[in-house]
Amino acid sequence: MSMTTDAIPTPGKIIAVHLNYPSRAAQRGRTPAMPSYFLKPSSSLAATGHTLERPAGTELLAFEGEIALVIGVPARRVSPADGWRHVASVTAADDFGVYDLRAADKGSNVRSKGGDGFTPIGPALIPAADVAPDALRVRTWVNGELVQEDTSDTLLFPFGQLVADLSQLMTLETGDVILTGTPAGSSVVVPGDVVEVEVDAPDAAGAPSTGRLVTRITEGSQPFGDFGTKPAVDDLQRIEAWGSEAEHAAAVAVGRATPLDASGQQAADAGAPAFELTDELRARLSSAAVATLSVALRKRGYHDVFIEGVFANHPGDRIVGRARTLRFIPARPDLFAEHGGGYNAQKRAFDTVGAGEVLVVDARGERGTGTVGDVLALRAKVRGAAGIVTDGGVRDFDAVAEIGIPVFSQGPHPSVLGRRHVPWETDVTIACGGAAVQPGDVIVGDGDGVIVIPPHLAAEVAAEAAEQDAADAWVAERVAEGEPVDGLFPMNAEWRARYEAAHRGQQGAAEER
Repeated sequence: MSMTTDAIPTPGKIIAVHLNYPSRAAQRGRTPAMPSYFLKPSSSLAATGHTLERPAGTELLAFEGEIALVIGVPARRVSPADGWRHVASVTAADDFGVYDLRAADKGSNVRSKGGDGFTPIGPALIPAADVAPDALRVRTWVNGELVQEDTSDTLLFPFGQLVADLSQLMTLETGDVILTGTPAGSSVVVPGDVVEVEVDAPDAAGAPSTGRLVTRITEGSQPFGDFGTKPAVDDLQRIEAWGSEAEHAAAVAVGRATPLDASGQQAADAGAPAFELTDELRARLSSAAVATLSVALRKRGYHDVFIEGVFANHPGDRIVGRARTLRFIPARPDLFAEHGGGYNAQKRAFDTVGAGEVLVVDARGERGTGTVGDVLALRAKVRGAAGIVTDGGVRDFDAVAEIGIPVFSQGPHPSVLGRRHVPWETDVTIACGGAAVQPGDVIVGDGDGVIVIPPHLAAEVAAEAAEQDAADAWVAERVAEGEPVDGLFPMNAEWRARYEAAHRGQQGAAEER
């Protein structure tokens, strides 16, 4: 028989799983090999009927309907097969979070998901003994419309595995709560919305249900002080929070969301410092593999940032720098007569590229003529440019290679510019090799090709890539020693623990020196 959540004590721990439903993993574009977690404070708990304030100055308050496990018998070092036996009951939960504060957390979710009332649970408990762990259903409604529905038989990491995994390191105590992840459909709510979550077991005897967990959203009035990180959003956060670009656009159309491309003004209003490609960041990016940077960007929703079809004139060349752009349009005699001679856009681009910058040329993927030759390449080198990227051809290929400036292109072609192109404009947003490039974007190239990094992500993807490259190098050492790749690449839990122990040892030795 179910009872209300008032019957359980305040939990000592609320532990939440990052990703657990395949539907949500597909939406995020990444599927974890093992579960990962974050903590929520017990002060974030709320009951059904609660009114939740969207913090003043924030935009992206998102709901996540979930199945919550309530621990009964304490668990320490239990097996996955025994994990479910330590669950006393299940209930509904809503794991609210504010995307505007994610930058303050670096993955911990302390501020973005730890606010008062951000974890409503209830209203009733379903005894675990009355249901099978793979026979539960979670559904979420916003303003009466069903927006989430999934079942526990689809989970990447079953409930017993979560209990066992967590119990390896900590004692799960009576009353502790585990939030087991949210399915696809999580999105943003605004003041005036009503969110309802229900967990049930429709095929079990009596079809037990938690009833609907109701949360009403209102607007907060207390602004953030100047003594902590203030809310900030960008277009990627908007798209992730709403679920997709299409869902965000639909919300904009009915006045529920802020249009894209508003983040720059918000940053300026907040007094955010302008991005600078420092020597330290340039060095970190220079030591990171483009392949690894690509993975880090995909995790953040950036899938089309690779400049397709270009390779380095010199094997082993690398480039790192901020983009300056040059755009060509298709050849037409009258337009070439007007724009192709004199001090045209091509000459202006090579004459003004700055030290450490990368000149990126939009040739529409047309390799049937040259887009840069020896004189212009020499001019870019003399001005200190970090390199040239073109999705077209290179004239005077051997001479350009001898000049020594890194050039990434589709290869050599002897024809002059007017055969296929008209030099049109500089310092505008372009498409190069299928990737959008804006002036000021960070360009990184190596033997795998060239990638475009939005400036606001450069530091974090560089840091993540450095960590991943270090792990990959350690794996390579083990393979060279004769270890098989099964379980090592990618690392399972055992190999990951060995790597982390070795990594800590290296850090300790470095600190002693």
